[in-house]
Amino acid sequence: MSVTDIDAGDLAESVRTVRETEPLVQSLTNTVTINDVANVTLHWGGLPVMADSFGDAGEMADLARAVLINTGQVPDGRVEAMHEAGKKANERGIPVVLDPVGVGSTPSREAVAESLLSEIDFTVINGNYGEISALAGVEAEVKGVESVGDYEEIERTAGSLAESTGATVVASGVDDVVADADGAVRLTAGDEMLGEVVGTGCMLGVTVATFCGALEDAREAAVHGTLAFGLAGERAAEMGYAGPGSYRTNFRDAVADVTGDTVAALSLEDRLEQVR
Repeated sequence: MSVTDIDAGDLAESVRTVRETEPLVQSLTNTVTINDVANVTLHWGGLPVMADSFGDAGEMADLARAVLINTGQVPDGRVEAMHEAGKKANERGIPVVLDPVGVGSTPSREAVAESLLSEIDFTVINGNYGEISALAGVEAEVKGVESVGDYEEIERTAGSLAESTGATVVASGVDDVVADADGAVRLTAGDEMLGEVVGTGCMLGVTVATFCGALEDAREAAVHGTLAFGLAGERAAEMGYAGPGSYRTNFRDAVADVTGDTVAALSLEDRLEQVR
């Protein structure tokens, strides 16, 4: 993976493509953040649908342009629906994004993630440093759904998971790392207030899924979606806020304000670093 061919013009073109193609993005996600996930899909320019029951999930995956599987909650029935939707997406050759929320915190979540990875080919795996480390089989510290450990080797860990699964891996943290079997880049974008709002990891996951639904190249979709998400986080802070609640509202407005023209005017110098 090389960063030499990524500039504001490329990112602007990707943003325009998402808005012009309006990909139907099916999300099987958790009830904590389902509204934010649906709205962020819409604000990027995609069309959200949250079909997550067995039967309906597979039928909807037959129509979607991308599927997001988020393991934030794994009640009876939804895991079966995740398998159904993921397999249908694989049959059709459309991208499937895994957001392994809370993996590393309980054996039950690890078992769900292992079953999904054993039966579904994922295009992108998106998680925080702890979740990605847990999936890669290295030491991780995940408390609930939050990553609380130190991860000095996260580029190597993300690359290892990419090699073992064949997926592009997005590891989110203070800086975000996007890795595939060919290399890894570190992205410097975002604002510390993103960590004060519940569900920003889920919103990043559906952002990547939405870009995957519009763009041909999964690696490009992962890098551009993650970078656009961070830039929206910075824009939300610039808009002024009284606290986490108003920042959350600003963020959704900022996503809607990310257009090809606004992105093309930005400088991405020093935003991306080749790290592997």
